[in-house]
Amino acid sequence: MELQGTVKKLFDAQTFASGFQKREMVILTQEQYPQPINIEFLSDKISLLDNLKEGENVKVGINIRGREWVSPQGETKYFNSITGWRVEKVSDHASEPTQAAPSQSASSASNENPFAGDDDDDLPF
Repeated sequence: MELQGTVKKLFDAQTFASGFQKREMVILTQEQYPQPINIEFLSDKISLLDNLKEGENVKVGINIRGREWVSPQGETKYFNSITGWRVEKVSDHASEPTQAAPSQSASSASNENPFAGDDDDDLPF
């Protein structure tokens, strides 16, 4: 899946006692009701955020992950996380429509009927 939006917040990398590392980013989607979406980058993917700045437009490749957790009281809870695996900067001009210039061969084409000189018509109607 992909999400596209503006980088709203970049957090510092976190390292846990187990050696596990993650870094989070929040993007603001570009739709009628913009949504701030938190995306985690894990282990070797945290370096993908090194060259980003807040305010830049990006397209992020994501996976949605779910986990089940059972509390000591026996209550089951479910958690979701959004994990990023690719980041691509999107230029502001990429979304502007472009118009192709007409080709030379298109302007030299005639509007004549190509079958006008064909007198050998054997159609029954």
